[in-house]
Amino acid sequence: MPKIKSSTDLRNNYKEISDFCHQYREPMFITKNGQGDLAVMSIELYEQITAREELYRLLNEGHKARLEERYRPFEEVMDELLAEFEDVADEAI
Repeated sequence: MPKIKSSTDLRNNYKEISDFCHQYREPMFITKNGQGDLAVMSIELYEQITAREELYRLLNEGHKARLEERYRPFEEVMDELLAEFEDVADEAI
């Protein structure tokens, strides 16, 4: 069940709300004049959510590329990546 607090609680009990968001890794909903206004969450949860969205976007992009037959053999891609890695390693030395 979502945790809901008023904007007054946010102002007066910031630490409690922050601790909740970090401990339970879920957002807290803030109301203003009895209506939903904000969702507050920890930076860690925000980063997790945005990383998941980026993963879904990339998977969807890969799926579309496959359907459009825009892909290369795995071995070719791996050879290219290994060559790039070797170039970077050589530059670091």
